[in-house]
Amino acid sequence: MSAPDPALSRPAGAPALGPAPGDLSALQVLRALDGSPRGLTEAEAGERLAHRGANTPPGRRPPSRARRLAQSLRDPFTAVLFCLGLVSALVAAWGTACVILALVAVSCALRAQGEHRADRSMDRLRGLVATTASVQRRSTPDAAPRVREIPVDDLVPGDVVRLAPGDLVPADVRLLRARGLTVHQAALTGESAPVPKQPADLPGAGDSAHLLFQGSSIASGAGTGVVVATGADTRFAAVRTAGRRTEKSAFDRSVHGISWVLIRFMLLTPPLVLMADAALRGRGLETLPFAVAVAVGLTPEMLPVIVTTCLARGASLLARTHGVIVRRLPALHDLGAVDVLCVDKTGTLTQDRPVVDPDRTDAEALHWAGTSAWWILQTAGPADPDPLDEALLAATGPDDWDAYDGIDALPFDPVRRLATAVVREPGALGTHILAVKGAAPDVLSRCALDADERAALLRRAADQAAEGVRLLAVATARRPARTRAYTPADERGLTFRGFVAFHDAPADTAHDAVRALAARGVEVKVLTGDDPATAARVCRDLDIAPADVTTGERIKDLTDEKLGELAARTTVFARCTPEDKARVVTALRAQGRTTGYLGDGVNDLPALRAADVGVCPHDGVDVARESADVVLAGKDLRAVEHAVVAGRHSSANIASYLRITLSSNLGNVIAMLVAALLLPFLPMLPAQVLVQNLCFDGAQLALAHDRPDPAALRRPTVLRPRSFLRSITGIGALGALADLATFAVLALCLPGALDLSDEAAFHGGWFTENLLTQALVMLLLRTGRRAAEGRAPGPVRWAATGLAVIGILLPLTPVGPWLGMTGLPVTYYLLLAVVLGLYAAALRRFGGGVSSSRRSLPSGLSSRS
Repeated sequence: MSAPDPALSRPAGAPALGPAPGDLSALQVLRALDGSPRGLTEAEAGERLAHRGANTPPGRRPPSRARRLAQSLRDPFTAVLFCLGLVSALVAAWGTACVILALVAVSCALRAQGEHRADRSMDRLRGLVATTASVQRRSTPDAAPRVREIPVDDLVPGDVVRLAPGDLVPADVRLLRARGLTVHQAALTGESAPVPKQPADLPGAGDSAHLLFQGSSIASGAGTGVVVATGADTRFAAVRTAGRRTEKSAFDRSVHGISWVLIRFMLLTPPLVLMADAALRGRGLETLPFAVAVAVGLTPEMLPVIVTTCLARGASLLARTHGVIVRRLPALHDLGAVDVLCVDKTGTLTQDRPVVDPDRTDAEALHWAGTSAWWILQTAGPADPDPLDEALLAATGPDDWDAYDGIDALPFDPVRRLATAVVREPGALGTHILAVKGAAPDVLSRCALDADERAALLRRAADQAAEGVRLLAVATARRPARTRAYTPADERGLTFRGFVAFHDAPADTAHDAVRALAARGVEVKVLTGDDPATAARVCRDLDIAPADVTTGERIKDLTDEKLGELAARTTVFARCTPEDKARVVTALRAQGRTTGYLGDGVNDLPALRAADVGVCPHDGVDVARESADVVLAGKDLRAVEHAVVAGRHSSANIASYLRITLSSNLGNVIAMLVAALLLPFLPMLPAQVLVQNLCFDGAQLALAHDRPDPAALRRPTVLRPRSFLRSITGIGALGALADLATFAVLALCLPGALDLSDEAAFHGGWFTENLLTQALVMLLLRTGRRAAEGRAPGPVRWAATGLAVIGILLPLTPVGPWLGMTGLPVTYYLLLAVVLGLYAAALRRFGGGVSSSRRSLPSGLSSRS
């Protein structure tokens, strides 16, 4: 046996059915594949399976746990903490090194475990695309062909398959025979209506009416075709392996922007401390542990743990309460920052099925259309009705159908675009009634109408179509009863009965979801492959103002800059290719918008990957679920709004932690550097820095469980590095002033505290003041402060109280002298209370918190209206 023609044997990943094989006749395709209309023999199929491999698209292999742990180190702060831990070990600061490396390990383990759980949840959701196919094969070359079911994985090019209503197309197929065949291919093209398919002896260039692609399904009719591509060679696989996301997400841009600014400060601090001590105090490398401790003190070392805990907690809560699976933890933060959500209409905003529009439908036409649909199904015997027939049956009932007896049927034919049922009224033995339904031009051309009437009805149909309404024209005819079969020639001289109008049924929760998102400040844009009028009609049904609808053809020649300007003011893009959708999403991101994309088909893959965060419903195609960052486990679009709120909740708590720890640490470091230059001893011993950081870090874990103020959840928010750093610099300066005031109090209460005679008292007094100011900062700078007022103490209040107790009591315990600290007189604590009161008043005035003003957002969080 010769090998299949190279024109049909492309390398893995190549586009399925290029122009040359797509333009071949059926006989040429069979010859090129060395096949036969009777099917392959078992031996031939076995050889091809061994040579080409199984009919499975290339899959995404989940990374191992070890690889996930290694990927977690890519976070800039995690990497810097790891390096600081190694440096601490090199200078023999073993306690600091152990604590830092433990934090790195915990953070990496939490992130890896959270993403591993998300993948396991996805595995449970992953449905089977197709399991078996009806294949025509022969045991020997001379044997008669037999049709049997085989696993889809065993299909090979040259196999002849049979397809019936409801079947999933198991590979790329070239039709050989078909009867009334229509196909759902919304997952590939975005077209919501079934597409007619028919064999063609000599197809035109670019015509694909004779081709069926993996990922589509049979809506009505039946067909037989030859498999021309399997596995990695299918069009499904080619779209699946489209380019991956390469740009940074909103999470990367915000947190990493802040991280790298702080990293520069951290890298400069140790050399500055060493040089200043050497120049002013004559101290050399013995201050290196202190310099490293100062750098660690500036570091928000709990950031990876806090970020991962906040995101993992929000993801776990979403999965339990709303059936939302977050596959990439930072995507939850990105959802909180989303201010524009692009959606594919078919299967997301709509149910991917039409419904009868009673306001635009003629009652008599609906009666006859329902009768025709019912008796065609009963007489011609297709396995399942097509979507329009399902809508007709849902809108009518037995009262319409049972008034007649079925005689014959002419099923839908994509050439004549009609379907006819022949029925008889009980008792009317001498008369048959033809109930005809189909496309308006084809039905009207067969009706007994004058030219003006026909033209008026065609204009009415065109006007309805321009508004996104799909129409069926309905007509009837009475014929003398006969026994011979009816033919299309009998569909003449019809009496027009009216139009039946359909529109796409919105998803059950789409209207509420769109309203909820708008209330949260999220703008919804529709990107669809469907007709502009249909898309605009769906938008109006959901109270989305479509304004001017832009088509994919219009944007092809636009530059990226011009497209960004157009995308900013356009709500609906119709007739979009997958590449068009991705370009619009990319253009919106280039305009500074944080963009989400909600889609469920193969045609949505490029846009899902181009967005800051991709969202897919649970019943989307398998490859779309794999590519999405967030999966809606239930078909409830309100879950998107819940996910957005959860993302803002996590982002607000992360912002609280960053604002609290960075402002406090910055104030301490400024004071520490000033004290190091003024004092004859180190202002704080490395062990004291370590203990203080441990206490503060442990208390701040409570921020992951805080409840943000509702004002922080109303609008899309994103961390702005510059404004954020300006805010923490101001608050840090207040903290440094409080520290310097504490030095004055120590000098007043203990005259020897600023020289070598009372070094332990200075350390004890500053240690206490540090923990008390940090407790105040936790209470006054978190986003949930106003929301928590008046309620029972929450985790943050308890943590701050514990931190304050440790700060006061630790220097008085036997542990104090061991750490180089002693207690102080009562006078110091009284004067310190005055300093702390002034500091708290200044924080309330200048620190931000959650203001009750119109802005009502935490410092460093920007709102997008």
